[in-house]
Amino acid sequence: MRVEILTVGDELLLGSVVNSNAARLGRWLTEAGCQVTRATVVGDDVTAISAALREALRRADAVVITGGLGPTADDRTREALAAVAGVPLARDAGAEKELRAWYERHHQDVPGFALRQADLPAGAAPLPNPVGSAPGIRLLVDGVRVYALPGVPAEADAMFTAHVLPELRAGNPPAVRTLRTALLPEPLVAARLAPLEAEVPIGYLPQAGEVHVRLTAPSEERLLAVETRARELLGDVVYGTDADSLDVVVHRLLAARGATVATAESLTGGLTAGTLTDMPGASSTFRGAVVAYATELKAELLGVDRTLLDQSGAVHPEVARQMAVGVRDRLGTTYGIATTGVAGPDPQDGQPVGTVYIAVAGPAGTRVAAPRTGTDRATIRRVTVVAALDLLRRVLLDLPSEEGEETW
Repeated sequence: MRVEILTVGDELLLGSVVNSNAARLGRWLTEAGCQVTRATVVGDDVTAISAALREALRRADAVVITGGLGPTADDRTREALAAVAGVPLARDAGAEKELRAWYERHHQDVPGFALRQADLPAGAAPLPNPVGSAPGIRLLVDGVRVYALPGVPAEADAMFTAHVLPELRAGNPPAVRTLRTALLPEPLVAARLAPLEAEVPIGYLPQAGEVHVRLTAPSEERLLAVETRARELLGDVVYGTDADSLDVVVHRLLAARGATVATAESLTGGLTAGTLTDMPGASSTFRGAVVAYATELKAELLGVDRTLLDQSGAVHPEVARQMAVGVRDRLGTTYGIATTGVAGPDPQDGQPVGTVYIAVAGPAGTRVAAPRTGTDRATIRRVTVVAALDLLRRVLLDLPSEEGEETW
């Protein structure tokens, strides 16, 4: 089943709204065994929408459209669909009834302009919208199934999973697994997996400090064998699978040991603590944080040696070690994490931008590392968080540092 995705909206072209619909629908369609061959973005223009749809109809078995179904004048997907199908728009009685019921449930009168949402291309079927007011549209055009959904992500998701995906789902969807890796650059991840690439499709999804590796196989049995081989090739850079995130993995390891953690942060400014509190129930293993951004606060709040700070500055492996020990002692946790470094844009204490030291203090001592981070401020900070959490993971599992990473 070849499927194309068409997302409509000036806000997507202008970059004021991220096109998250295409990403989610593409992922779900692929997991269902469909072949997503193209994703196209067009603005709120009947001519542009019509042209993109006509092109998609020549290539695809099904087309999924999001956006342009609302009540305002710039919602033009209905008109484009009708034009391509060569039929007029007509008021659908069932869609109008649902629309009026939606406004009644919200204790509002139906504005006259809102009723245009019930105007569908003749011969189309409305798709119920359990979240919002605008109905979706199902229409067969030149033998190709076309589905039009609202652009609001919550509405598009609910309608897609309830009505569209079941109709497009292939008979024997492939088995898919995503392995999540930390701190190994994408080219090196690919190099390690080179022996597998001739056997199964492999997708690489790089993020700041991470690479997610997507493995696809024709059956669960084959996938298990492929995953086992991939883990052997990648080694302990693999920290989780599928929906696992590094913070969840770390919390899971801490909980299994009845342990707790606190953070002492300089260049990350609380990002590590923020990441550790993303997970519901994080309070059972995360106790708190000290954001000692100013150099003097590292001494006053965390007990870092003042002479060390005066002589070496705040960006130093021993400063990171003392920060981790200090926050562990002061907050009474099993482990302490520390981050210090230069995020830029200017050097600090004679250290170039990108110099970072992280530390994890625990019952068995303190481990310090200098991860490779990047060159721009946002990337350096994000990769530092990943590196700090991964160092804690390695400490908890008694794993060595990744090859090439300096440790003290």
